[in-house]
Amino acid sequence: MAEQTELGRFLRARRAGLRPAAAGLPMATGTRRTPGLRREELATLAGVSIDYYTRLERGKEARPSLAVVDSLARALLLNEEERDYLRALAAEAARARPGQKRTPRQPSRTVRQTTRLLLENLRPCPAYLLSRTSYMLAANPGGWRLLPGIEDWPAAQRNSIRYTFLHPAARDLWVDWEQKARACAAQLRAVAGEHPDAPDLAALVGELIVKSPEFSRLWARYEVGKAGFGEKTFRHPAVGTMQLNHEVLELVGTDGQRIVVYMATPGTPDHDAMALLDMDQPTPSGTTT
Repeated sequence: MAEQTELGRFLRARRAGLRPAAAGLPMATGTRRTPGLRREELATLAGVSIDYYTRLERGKEARPSLAVVDSLARALLLNEEERDYLRALAAEAARARPGQKRTPRQPSRTVRQTTRLLLENLRPCPAYLLSRTSYMLAANPGGWRLLPGIEDWPAAQRNSIRYTFLHPAARDLWVDWEQKARACAAQLRAVAGEHPDAPDLAALVGELIVKSPEFSRLWARYEVGKAGFGEKTFRHPAVGTMQLNHEVLELVGTDGQRIVVYMATPGTPDHDAMALLDMDQPTPSGTTT
């Protein structure tokens, strides 16, 4: 049997997680061996032969057409981000050659001076700069204090997703930690679709799989989702509970760097709590410049 590809693993995981009723199939009598779709059911829904689909899932076929990929995406009820991820996996599988190795470069961690100025001007809103794999490259005072204890880690370990799964303060910080953790794993999946051979991604995922059973479980679900705007509730040990909105600002001309900024309506208790985080404090040692 050919070695299973990431494309095959994704198809298998999403097929296993899709209930027949959700896919519009009638309730079957008797006991099913799997709660998800069978291969033949997904193949029928996607309009491909069971043999062809089986070859895709087992890694024996690695060049599906875009039409087939989109048919599979519809059958699996993938959202737009998940469909783009499936397309990226199919394109990567088609490019792969036996024995061929690529040497992707590490993304730059250089922080532009104008970016530092922007972080400063966003005060009192907590804001920080992340790399494509969520390493914290810079922050204003409130940004550092928003994740209590992250500044105590060495600069090379200051990663917001690593913090979510490995820092002892994280589970108490987010009121809905499970939702936060699920979003983090999905976000890394999105990065994997765009940069499948990225060394920074491989190192982070490898560490989290070894050290966090929760991450390993979520990673195996193959959910995909990019970071975006929204609302988060923090149970912060220094300023109490606060509900903050956030936006993600992607920086052009960088290797996927983005600014995450949190905010609240002026005059509200949430804004007052947020402003307390802006109290001046020393910049953490070892910050990348």
